[in-house]
Amino acid sequence: MMDSVVTEKVKLLVALLTLQFCFAGFHIVSRLALNIGVSQVVYPVYRNLIALLLLSPFAYLLEKNQRPPLTVSLLVQFFLLALLGITANQGFYLLGLYYTSPTFASALQNSVPAITFVLALALRLEEANIPRRDGLAKVVGTIASVGGATVITLYKGPPLLHLKMDHIQGDTSEVDQFPTKVQNWTWGCICLLGHCLSWAGWIVFQAPVVKKYPAKLTLTSFTCFFGLIQFMIIAAFAENDLEKWKIQSLEELFIILYAGIVASGIVISLQTWCIQKGGPVFVAVFQPVQTILVAVMAALILGDQLYSGGLIGTVLIVLGLYLVLWGKTNEKKVTEPSLTNPLLKAEEENKETDAAPKGIP
Repeated sequence: MMDSVVTEKVKLLVALLTLQFCFAGFHIVSRLALNIGVSQVVYPVYRNLIALLLLSPFAYLLEKNQRPPLTVSLLVQFFLLALLGITANQGFYLLGLYYTSPTFASALQNSVPAITFVLALALRLEEANIPRRDGLAKVVGTIASVGGATVITLYKGPPLLHLKMDHIQGDTSEVDQFPTKVQNWTWGCICLLGHCLSWAGWIVFQAPVVKKYPAKLTLTSFTCFFGLIQFMIIAAFAENDLEKWKIQSLEELFIILYAGIVASGIVISLQTWCIQKGGPVFVAVFQPVQTILVAVMAALILGDQLYSGGLIGTVLIVLGLYLVLWGKTNEKKVTEPSLTNPLLKAEEENKETDAAPKGIP
C-alpha cells in the first residue's frame, strides 16, 4: 500500500514537471508566432481545432464505460470551463503578449498560484491553517515561489555566463522586436491580469466539475469544443481577411501543430489529471518552475544570457516548493473531505478505501 502511494506521488511530480516543460515551449513558439505575423484570432482557432481532433477519438474509445450521463447543468459547466480556461485564458494571454513582452508576461503569470490559493480559500477547497506548521508552510512556500520567479524575471544582476551573443536581450530589446506595433503597457498589463485571473479561476472551478464528471479526456474534449466555438464566433467578427487563415510556411505549421498538440491537447489533459490527483493549489504552485525552464530554454535555443538573479530566484523557488510539499504532506485530514481530494492525503484515505484513481489517461 505504501509503495503504491509513493509511486502515485512520483507520477504526479513527473507529470507536473512535464506540464511546465510544455508551457515553457509554448512561450517560445507564441513569441515566434507573433513575430511572423500569425493572427491572434486564427492562432487559437487552429490550436483548439487540432486539440479537439486529437483528443476526441481517444475520449470516445477509452472512456465508453466511464462517462456519466450528460445533463444540461454539466454542459453549462463545460461551457464556462471553456470560457475561462480557453477563450479568456488564451485570448488575454495573446493580447498581453502583443502589447508588452514575453518576459513581462512570464513574470505576471507567476501570480497565478497566489490568485488560485485565494480563490480556493474563498471557496473552501483549501485550508490555510496558519496557526499550524503545515498551514504556515503552504502560505510561506507559495509566497517564496512567486517571489523567486519574480526575481528571475525582474532582476538580472551580473551575468553568470560570459557569452558573446548578438541575440536580443532584456525587456526593452524584446519589445523592440515588434517595431510595427504601438506598445501599450497599461493595456497589456490589464490583459495579462485577465489572463492570470481566468487561469486561476479555471484551475479552481475545474476541481468540483471533475468530481461530478471524472471522464477526464471527454471533459477535455468538451472544453476544447466549446472553446473552439467561442473563438470561431469571435473570428467571425474580428478576422475577415481570408489570407490570415492560410498557413504560409513550415515554421507557421510547426507553431500551430505545437500549440494544438502539445499546448492544448496534452497540456489540458495532463493538467486535468494533475488537478484531480493533487488539488488546484498544489498544481498552481508549480507554475514558477516554468520561469526557470523558459530561462534555460532561451539560453540553449535562443542564446540568451543567464544572470545571477536567476540563481537567486531558483533558490527561492526550490525553497518555496519544498515548504509547500512539506505542508501538503503533513496536512492533517479534515473532518469533511476536500472537493479536490488531493493525492497527498491518499496515504491516510487508503486506510479506509482503495478507490483512489490510478494512472494518467
